[in-house]
Amino acid sequence: MTRVFMTAGGLLAAMAVLMGAYGAHGGSLDEIQTIWIDKASRYQMYHAIALLICGLIPRAGNVPALLVISAGWCFLAGIVLFSGSLYAMAMSDIDAGYITPAGGILFALGWVLTALAGARFGARRNPWE
Repeated sequence: MTRVFMTAGGLLAAMAVLMGAYGAHGGSLDEIQTIWIDKASRYQMYHAIALLICGLIPRAGNVPALLVISAGWCFLAGIVLFSGSLYAMAMSDIDAGYITPAGGILFALGWVLTALAGARFGARRNPWE
């Protein structure tokens, strides 16, 4: 999963930069479209970085890999659903607002799984920590 998360995280971070620039400088966008693109690109960047971290953490050793991998998949799916739906609404007539909350829930679940992985980090080494 390291390769998948690192590749996806890097590409999604680059896309977030480009979409943020488009939102800031796109001349034909109205105010709500600009807000949607700004929010989508910010959340995409935050979670692309989280995805990169999920790609690196398993290499640290003594990490509950299943939790980290599950968190990574939640972040990836959350980007597609949350940011993707906001981009779709901003750049087309598609009403995808009903999808956006599902992406937000996946983001939150990813962070909870990350917290659980952190709580269990190194537990196999010393049960008294």
